[in-house]
Amino acid sequence: MRAKVPRASQGGWKPQNDRGDPVELTLATNEGRLPDLVPIRHGRMSASPFAFYRGSAALMAADLASTPTSGIRVQACGDAHLMNFGGFATPERNVIFDINDLDETLPAPFEWDLKRLAASVVIAAQHLELPGSVAARVTVAVVQEYRESMLRYGGMRPLEIWYDKIDLQHFDDRAGDPKRVAWVQVASARLIRQAARKSAPEHMLPKLAAMTGASIRLKDDPPRIFHPQAGIRDDLMSGYVADLAVYRETLPAHIRVLFDRFELRDVAIKVVGVGSVGTRCYVGLFMTADNEPLFLQIKEARASVLEPYAGKSVYVNQGQRVVEGQRLMQMASDVFLGWTRGGNQYDFYLRQLMDMKLSVSLEELDVKMLQQYARMCAHALASAHARSGDPAMIGGYVGSRRTFDDAITEFAVDYAAQNAKDYRAFMRAIKSGRIAAVVE
Repeated sequence: MRAKVPRASQGGWKPQNDRGDPVELTLATNEGRLPDLVPIRHGRMSASPFAFYRGSAALMAADLASTPTSGIRVQACGDAHLMNFGGFATPERNVIFDINDLDETLPAPFEWDLKRLAASVVIAAQHLELPGSVAARVTVAVVQEYRESMLRYGGMRPLEIWYDKIDLQHFDDRAGDPKRVAWVQVASARLIRQAARKSAPEHMLPKLAAMTGASIRLKDDPPRIFHPQAGIRDDLMSGYVADLAVYRETLPAHIRVLFDRFELRDVAIKVVGVGSVGTRCYVGLFMTADNEPLFLQIKEARASVLEPYAGKSVYVNQGQRVVEGQRLMQMASDVFLGWTRGGNQYDFYLRQLMDMKLSVSLEELDVKMLQQYARMCAHALASAHARSGDPAMIGGYVGSRRTFDDAITEFAVDYAAQNAKDYRAFMRAIKSGRIAAVVE
């Protein structure tokens, strides 16, 4: 494999002569989205080059398809940037760190995920106004973490890989820097307490819902959460009763018993993320007979951005594609994770809205924190790839020296420059009126 695709050939980025207009490619991804929400998507992407990068997974997928690949395929995330990782609770109520957004998951070359993660590190460093030399040094450390983790997984038994977890409550930094260890332990302990408080029913229910007469309804907080027009809402409620019956059958039998204790009370549109804005995303409020709440996110699943270049999914339902990919890649998954197809023929997947979910704020990171956090992302990505791919083969290709690290870092630096150029073109299109954008 190295002879056919040398590791050094993975370095650098130069756009193809026939590379499409980045603005047109971005606009093409709006097809099928709710038109009233598309300007909000553009507004969120306009916030910074990093925000633009978050919303342009389809653009990078097209670019990655023109780069050299080893031929080693894994279940890929498809959108492995820094903000798509975080902490969440396992069914056993331990808090782990892992990939938490797998809308684009599909079998694909392992390098594509790693290159997207590495480029996001450089763009994040630029967002924090760190020197270029620092950005490159942090990115090398991140790729090294992926490579060394994969070499370690290559020597482990399959069951050991499957049971391996990044436990935030007992995280040990193999880099051996006591300051970094102290930061992640203190930060994770604080974030876990906050997340546990925010996801508790006594906190979520009054924040998200209120009694209206004799019924309970989700609170409107436009443009983030709002109810559609009355007639459309009635159709949603009646339609989702049937759709939920399909969803129920995708749950394990013992979870169906738990789910049957809840009844759907209300549904509202919830605008989430950057790249997902404009897709059909809802929050469902379910209640037990004794008024215990359950909030489920009902999220539209569209074809993966990788599909034109990596091949179609084996699953006809895109929601099933996301769920099966998530169960394969994550160290542990939400017990309510399942899928359905709406009466409108759109595919959806469902999961809990909040279950001790932890995320970082990019602006709060300094150099050491960025490197620590990004290395954790690389470790999680290696774990996900090792679960579905051949870690010994990947480890053999990436090797024990820094050749691969330097090549991917070179690509990341070059692609960050491409992203900045595409962002400037996007902003010019907004200023000229070619693109409508609403800044919240």
